[in-house]
Amino acid sequence: MTSKPNAAEAGTIDIGGDLTVNRLGYGAMRITGEGVWGEPADPSRAKAALKTAVDLGVNFIDTADSYGPEVSENLIAEALHPYPDDLVIATKGGFARSGPNRWTPDGRPEHLREALEGSLRRLKVDQIALYQFHTVDPNVPFEDSVGAIAELKNQGKIRHVGLSNVTEDQIRAAGQIVPIVSVQNRYNTVDRKSEPIVDLCEQEELAFLPWAPIQEADEVEVITNAAREHGFEPRQIVLAWLLARSPKMLPIPGSGSPEHVESNVAAATIKLDQGEVAAITDAF
Repeated sequence: MTSKPNAAEAGTIDIGGDLTVNRLGYGAMRITGEGVWGEPADPSRAKAALKTAVDLGVNFIDTADSYGPEVSENLIAEALHPYPDDLVIATKGGFARSGPNRWTPDGRPEHLREALEGSLRRLKVDQIALYQFHTVDPNVPFEDSVGAIAELKNQGKIRHVGLSNVTEDQIRAAGQIVPIVSVQNRYNTVDRKSEPIVDLCEQEELAFLPWAPIQEADEVEVITNAAREHGFEPRQIVLAWLLARSPKMLPIPGSGSPEHVESNVAAATIKLDQGEVAAITDAF
């Protein structure tokens, strides 16, 4: 009988100095309907995907109030509450939704307070372990948005604060208001605009959560070659490359399929050599 993969094989990462999780997480955006809107076509399958992730050692789940909206957080609670002691659920606030694939930044303090309270209710927790400001709102002073989240942290409703879709200057500006422990930006083999942010996170001991981590993996020759060599799929090779790219990297691949979740976790078993890592890194 073949043993199942386990996220612990990716090693661990500390978040904020007091949360230790396995370094291969799960992103819960794809357990919603098409366009990240409404209920998934098969809610029972979505909940099975969540349970599979936890069964395979995943103890970090990333979600947001805007996924659905509300659907992802509700499904997490339905599938997993009461939560395992070591499970860290990170969520985000800062987007308003009006329909499928429609995302409108909303960083008003009143919106963020309302979003946080809703996440607490839906996730059935008294405190959010990691609350991330989902995106910068160009119509609201950045300091006002971050300041509202800092107030909620001071009230004990948030344990740690993270940022998403931000620049280095914004990370440093936010850090003057409240301690920042993580950054979640788009990053993959093809889109490397956040390369300096990855390096900054490594220098400053911040966790880096790459979103869209495995897009276009099967279109890059050096990745498909490595996949054939190791007997894995290209997207699994990309996850292995991300893990090798930086010790502060915390990939959060998502899926609504239990089988796909297991395939993602299996990437933790892949050990790329330095030459392979460099070849993928230098391909762009």
